[in-house]
Amino acid sequence: MTVSEANETRILLADDHALVRRGVRLILESEPDLTVVAEAADGAEAVEAARAHRPDLAILDIAMPRLTGLQAARELSRVQPATRVLILTMYDNEQYFFEALAAGASGYVLKSVADRDLVEACRATMRGEPFLYPGAVNALIRNYLHRAREGEDIPERAITEREEEILKLVAEGHSSQEIADLLVISVKTVERHRANLLQKLGLKDRLELTRYAIRVGLIEP
Repeated sequence: MTVSEANETRILLADDHALVRRGVRLILESEPDLTVVAEAADGAEAVEAARAHRPDLAILDIAMPRLTGLQAARELSRVQPATRVLILTMYDNEQYFFEALAAGASGYVLKSVADRDLVEACRATMRGEPFLYPGAVNALIRNYLHRAREGEDIPERAITEREEEILKLVAEGHSSQEIADLLVISVKTVERHRANLLQKLGLKDRLELTRYAIRVGLIEP
């Protein structure tokens, strides 16, 4: 193994738009120490690819089919903690930023400045340093100061991770049987989770669940 190979960062790139993946890959592979070893078009595929290729770093978009980047990050932190995670997103959004940190991501990079920030974000992450864009740093400081003044903690999630998985799949139009097959659970369990979701969120039907999923960024409109 050469010195450059020993220092090489092996990357999994996940985004549901092939053109975005191609552009990001060009940015990364113009650097001698960064190599894309696998690509994925959705969050579930990203988790499978990470298991197969064991990359050093996974770069995940947020809004993807089947599993979002945040859901995939949570799963990777459980099953493959050695793989570090960067979120690459179009959303300059404090809620997503804090959720990304809670999901185990080491950094949060905006697509609009990926050509400027992404390479440094990859290197910072592999050095064990967090990478936060300036707006995220401001959000983190504001949040910390507010919590210090008010004596508050970050509020708990409104729904569980399993409920979030089912909400996303319902909103994508999957039937209860299809969801049961995808998640390897019974149809009865799916129906129970869906009933819990409606009750917790104060919603009436699938249409309202879908609108809610769009509003919180689980699916794109």
